[in-house]
Amino acid sequence: MEELEHTCPHPRTVGHLSTLTEPAIFARETSCDCRAPHEKLTIAQARRGTPVDRPVRVYADGIFDLFHSGHARALMQAKNLFPNTYLIVGVCSDELTHKYKGFTVMTELERYEALRHCRYVDEVLRDAPWTLTPEFLETHKIDFVAHDDIPYSSAGSEDVYKHIKEAGMFVPTQRTEGISTSDIITRIVRDYDVYARRNLQRGYTAKELNVSYINEKKYRLQNQVDRMKEKVRTVEEKSKHFVYRVEEKSHDLIQKWEEKSREFIGNFLELFGPDGTWKQVFQERSGRMLSYALSPRESPCSSPPHELSPVRSPSPPSPIARWHAARPSPPASPKGATASISSMSEGDEDEK
Repeated sequence: MEELEHTCPHPRTVGHLSTLTEPAIFARETSCDCRAPHEKLTIAQARRGTPVDRPVRVYADGIFDLFHSGHARALMQAKNLFPNTYLIVGVCSDELTHKYKGFTVMTELERYEALRHCRYVDEVLRDAPWTLTPEFLETHKIDFVAHDDIPYSSAGSEDVYKHIKEAGMFVPTQRTEGISTSDIITRIVRDYDVYARRNLQRGYTAKELNVSYINEKKYRLQNQVDRMKEKVRTVEEKSKHFVYRVEEKSHDLIQKWEEKSREFIGNFLELFGPDGTWKQVFQERSGRMLSYALSPRESPCSSPPHELSPVRSPSPPSPIARWHAARPSPPASPKGATASISSMSEGDEDEK
């Protein structure tokens, strides 16, 4: 399929690049404008290729409610069945769909528009029939019908495509597992409360959502609780981030403090250690001071002589000075003192 997709250009892009911005056309009574006779083709002939003005007209029909990737992949397969394919997509109306299958989420107009903007679709046929008749196939010059080959029982028939298969006009496509309109609706119904609360929070009224007064208050309370939980969660995350930053900063500060401490200790030991700079300076200064003490400097020989002060006339001595001058000086030793005493006694005796 991928090779065919690359080798076969989209019909709307050949010669008209600007039409890429335009949606697919709506079908008229018949949209087959080719000049060549519209002869019946076999699958082998269609795969070999057809003239440029005679593309293979492939028809794919469906409801296409809540258009999703499974629909798009089925149409992609139908578009790439043959080298030159013109894909017509039939969309059933609301009336037929509600009658044979059930209610839809999207209206028929919304479903028509969804198909028009799919890149693989060349033409959209509105109000498509539920069962394909030979007259319908002839009117729209349909060569082949594309659908998954699972029997589709509806409208009192075990397989509405049974006669198409017997005519050799049926080409099967593969379903995409895990995605379908029913699956999407099941998700919404299963999580109804979640989506009801979501839409209430987005501004829809309880009346628009068909929600009772009690449920509305319950949903709004749950929304407030969820918002509070979110705030608490946010605060916790911010707190964790703050604690992490504090721990990171603390680790950096401790690391820097250790580096500075090692640097300070190294500088201290270098200055005041056993072989530090301070010891060497102290020893040098001590040596200089000791040498200065042992060999002091001599006074300079060329110092100028002191000028003599003018001689003053002697003043007469005072009585106290005269008494001190007349007083004998003390002996220098005990023997001298004894001798002086004995001489004094001898002098006394002479006087006697």
